[in-house]
Amino acid sequence: MVQTSVIIPTFNRLAFLREAIESVFAQSCQDFELIVVDDGSTDGTRAYLAGLGERVRYLHQKNSGPSAARNRGISEAKGVYLAFLDSDDLWQKDKLQAQISVMEADPRAQICYTDEIWIRRGVRVNQKKKHRKYSGWIFEKCLPLCIVSPSSVLMRRGFFETVGLFDETLPACEDYDLWLKASLLVEFHYIAKFLIVKRGGHPDQLSAEWGLDRYRVRVLQKLLRNPALTQSKNTLIVQQLHEKCRILELGFRKRGKLAEAERYLDLMRKFEPAR
Repeated sequence: MVQTSVIIPTFNRLAFLREAIESVFAQSCQDFELIVVDDGSTDGTRAYLAGLGERVRYLHQKNSGPSAARNRGISEAKGVYLAFLDSDDLWQKDKLQAQISVMEADPRAQICYTDEIWIRRGVRVNQKKKHRKYSGWIFEKCLPLCIVSPSSVLMRRGFFETVGLFDETLPACEDYDLWLKASLLVEFHYIAKFLIVKRGGHPDQLSAEWGLDRYRVRVLQKLLRNPALTQSKNTLIVQQLHEKCRILELGFRKRGKLAEAERYLDLMRKFEPAR
């Protein structure tokens, strides 16, 4: 059995994809299979990957979104460990080795993640305090926003049997959803090294759009039905829901979208935190 399955989902990002793949091939740890899930690209991705031959397991599907692409890769993976790399991100050469060393040192560990370098339009930018990473039971730290990048994680195969897969009904914030579910059930091991490079600022990034809290609100509403919740965590979710609805209500009202603003005002009333 191969040690690690590396899964790259991609859609029309050939220019970035070439560099992402090269960063995997350049790893100091070479015991891996590389699975690229092409989510319906029309930009020459298929021809490029065909030229790489057996170095890559190429899977093609009709355009179904990042969750479906990652889930397809998970279902096909053969490795002891699984790792993701978004096609516009890069790995540093010791990324896999550092994570595998952590996981092998602690057989109970289910998932680890790393720090990241941020590049926006070719310029390195600093992360804000709110993006700080943590080890252990990180549920409370994950509630305001997603602090775990999919490109930074490595997990055991059994992780998904415990936690479940990515939610394919979410067009965005599917990682926020998965890490919140996971952080109720398992500890996260944080490696305080800059082992991935996240490249942003390109126009097809959903994360660049205003209003992503719409999807986070959906995630939090779903999370309230999770049987693993304690009362204290339920209270924290309600507080976060109320805050995100408040931001959305003000934002939609400012943009003249009054029906949407009223919708989130109604949700604010529904999820009024206890005093």
